[in-house]
Amino acid sequence: MKVLRTPDRYFKNIKNYPFKPIYTNISDKSGTELRIHHIDEGPKNGPILLAMHGQPVWSYLYSKMIPILNDAGIRVIAPDLVGYGKSDKPSLRENYSYQNQVDWMNQWMVKNNLENLTFFGQDWGGLIGLRMIADHPNRFMKISIGNTGLPYLPNTPKEVIDEINEFRKSKRRITPLTMIREVRKMDSGKTHPALKFMYWQKFCWDSKNLPVGLLNSTMMEYKPKNEIRNHYILHILGLSKISPYMSHLMKAYEAPFPSPAYKMGCRAMPSHVPIIPDQSLEAQKKAREFFSKTNKPFLSVFAGNDPVTNDMEKDVLKMVPNAIKAPHIGGGHFFQWTKPKELSKVLIDFIKNKYD
Repeated sequence: MKVLRTPDRYFKNIKNYPFKPIYTNISDKSGTELRIHHIDEGPKNGPILLAMHGQPVWSYLYSKMIPILNDAGIRVIAPDLVGYGKSDKPSLRENYSYQNQVDWMNQWMVKNNLENLTFFGQDWGGLIGLRMIADHPNRFMKISIGNTGLPYLPNTPKEVIDEINEFRKSKRRITPLTMIREVRKMDSGKTHPALKFMYWQKFCWDSKNLPVGLLNSTMMEYKPKNEIRNHYILHILGLSKISPYMSHLMKAYEAPFPSPAYKMGCRAMPSHVPIIPDQSLEAQKKAREFFSKTNKPFLSVFAGNDPVTNDMEKDVLKMVPNAIKAPHIGGGHFFQWTKPKELSKVLIDFIKNKYD
């Protein structure tokens, strides 16, 4: 396995990320060494929140929340998934899978001897983290998730699966605006959600230089359509660094990727979301059985206005009979950034037993 490592200098000018890097070396099943980055902030004797990010972001996503949580006496541990942030980045598509991400992060957690954890995960952070909890339940005291879930769809109609596979193989070119328009229809109820999510999957994989900064900006800074279009044109031309539309947030999310070769994880992982039956089916079933029986406190805290995951909340509440549903707080898909005070307050109350 060829592994890429982002030089430290690419992170030097990131705004509002003053946290000390901590690195853990693990071994892939191939024997390759991988270095995983995390931050550990707040009182060492405080209750621990393990906060996990998704795609295509990194622990920078929690930078607004960490001071709020620390001020409430909560210690925050936030890792970068393999392929993201300051963690190592395997270079080939086949290096990335749902199971590999679970195995890598399980090993990271055990090596750091993390225990007595309250978990919060969003997007892929939830998909991976929930599997980690099912594998190591004794390390976790409480569980909270938002804008994520544990997809298990063994009965997806064959015609839907066939349409998705044909779409992925097609030479159709998907623009950011087309992708955004289609993905926003995921919770419309008019078609199977996988037939809309496939636009995100195909756009990510077909974009050899995925515009990570721009994509995150559209979800966190709500850029106007003309700015999205103009920056994307500059990005395609290789001129994104001199784009007048490049914000501090966009720079922070492009920082981990000195060249397109570093973006393989961001490109590959969307296709591993098990929104149709795949190789993760049995592992998902096993994990869901664990959550159907667990008596650990479980909090569902969703934005409520994220079309990608709105329908997931119903499935989560069905999967976990003892789950508590927090009020929707808004903020869209990446509400850690857009609603940091509101989400932090919910998690603080949960950690301090105000939901019990």
